[in-house]
Amino acid sequence: MGNVIKILVLFILSAFGASAQQYHVAVNGNDGNDGSLRRPFKTITAAADVAQPGSVITVHAGVYREQVAPPRGGSSDQKRIWYKAAKGEKVEIKGSEIIKSWKRLSATKWTVTLPNHFFGKFNPYSDTIHGDWLEKGNWCHTGEVYLNGKPLTEVKDIKQLDSATIKAPAWYCRVDESNTVIWADFFNADPNKEMVEINVRQTVFYPSKPGINYIGVSGFTMSQAATPWVPPTAEQFGLIGTHWSRGWVIENNDISYSKCAGITLGKYGDEWDNKSGSVEGFIKTTQRALDHSWNKEHIGSHLVRNNQIHNCGQVGIAGSLGAVFSTITGNSIHDIAEQKLFWGYEMAGIKLHAPIDVEISHNHIYNTEGGIWLDWMAQGTRITKNFLHNNRVQDFSLEVNHGPVVVDDNLFLSPQLAQVRLSQGVAFVNNLIAWKLWETNDLDPRPTPFLKPHSTLIAGFHNNPCGDTRFYNNIFLGRTDLSPYDNAALPVKMEGNVYLADARPSKYEQQPVRNPDHSPAFGIEEKNGMWYLSVNLKTSWSENIKPRLIDTRLLGKAVVPHQSFEDPNGNTFLFDTDYLGITRKAKNPGVGPFVITKNGRQRIKVWQDRHRTGL
Repeated sequence: MGNVIKILVLFILSAFGASAQQYHVAVNGNDGNDGSLRRPFKTITAAADVAQPGSVITVHAGVYREQVAPPRGGSSDQKRIWYKAAKGEKVEIKGSEIIKSWKRLSATKWTVTLPNHFFGKFNPYSDTIHGDWLEKGNWCHTGEVYLNGKPLTEVKDIKQLDSATIKAPAWYCRVDESNTVIWADFFNADPNKEMVEINVRQTVFYPSKPGINYIGVSGFTMSQAATPWVPPTAEQFGLIGTHWSRGWVIENNDISYSKCAGITLGKYGDEWDNKSGSVEGFIKTTQRALDHSWNKEHIGSHLVRNNQIHNCGQVGIAGSLGAVFSTITGNSIHDIAEQKLFWGYEMAGIKLHAPIDVEISHNHIYNTEGGIWLDWMAQGTRITKNFLHNNRVQDFSLEVNHGPVVVDDNLFLSPQLAQVRLSQGVAFVNNLIAWKLWETNDLDPRPTPFLKPHSTLIAGFHNNPCGDTRFYNNIFLGRTDLSPYDNAALPVKMEGNVYLADARPSKYEQQPVRNPDHSPAFGIEEKNGMWYLSVNLKTSWSENIKPRLIDTRLLGKAVVPHQSFEDPNGNTFLFDTDYLGITRKAKNPGVGPFVITKNGRQRIKVWQDRHRTGL
């Protein structure tokens, strides 16, 4: 009987210990509480201060205006520290504060004066956007003014602040030794009666030091951060960011109105930040990263899934070196870089440097500056089953990579330019493509690194000639001209592709189907969070070609790194399911991203917006 009692006591103590790892936060709580459901903390920061590996922090409905900087992380995938919005409750974390002390200057213009100590150590209105590869707009501040949740437009000169000449509400600021003064033209709105917020914090959820591993962030609405420009050669502050760590899960969040970057999986900071804007500078940045534990044991392996990322000024997801071995899947990324007050070479829906063994899959990317842009050291990378459209500048860019890179079953529907010809070791399989090749020379002389397979260790450097590219079973909807590959210095393989309207094959194409009189007449529509593609397809294309089912064996090895097309674990690829997950037939797998079973115009559901449909 004594042993039974001892076991019972141990069970109770074990249960008590488990419940002690559950912390709650509520707007009506108190940071002097113990964090239990009955006595919750008031701030997320208070819960973060006591959380240990295995803890779950549940945050209840309300608006939390704080910058969460977790002081510690978990110890493994099984003992992650989770930050979760309570199920069914809307929880907002904002980098802004409400301002109500506006003074009227005229019928539409107002001003407010704030003492500089209001901002603490960081004042976004004395902080301008700057850094490597920023080409224009360095007068813009990382601060922002919002009217009922929407940003006003910053003007460069206070004389421009006149509703008779500007098209939308606007603001201007000036900072002296003591005060920050903001002027704004709100048009017909009274800022003391409406909701007016200003950026105060640089980030919303971002560790203050590297190496905070195994964090989970789920279910929040996060917005309004004064994030800086994020080039690949500087610390990459995001509205939420991993700050040079390992094993984060960022899922099911709504992330918006970051001045520059939404999510960052990027680089640590050092004395070389924003002083390395050159080929040589980035190579040295990469080499220094190896001395900062840039390897699979310490960095990367993040999971970013099912988030909605929108209305960020520079990029939806950025990652220089720190995104290695990660998966980015199921995200909706849209309305990026729309203000156009500043511009540089680091703007896209997803912009990654060194996406080694990274999977980018099942994402919906539209109304962005540059879709998916993989820049340097894309090796062991897979881009699969993504839906891109209405992107400015480009849908897709592979800049000076040596591969292997697999690009399969994607819908590339923006008729813009694609910078893909000067990356090697690339396989395009079963895609639907509307883009046109970016015009380039046949060689990019920059010596860029290639790596040991499935590693961050640099194996060597190589320039970037055209070639070592494969196109299998793709459908080109027009505009695409593959004849520039005729001059490739490295081998090119093309087989089973369909060329519609004015699309043109290369001389290397085997079994092409050219159908210049066929109009694909594709269109995209959205209804209640469901997205549909209408397109005119034919079963006869695959019947005439009898395409092969593509696999790793057929793709061979990337020439420069001498690495096979395989997954991060060394397993082979077999492209036997289409965009919708339908199994392809082994003897006639079809062409393009869909298994085509009927002729003519068809309407295909290609995306379901989880945040609108509740899934």
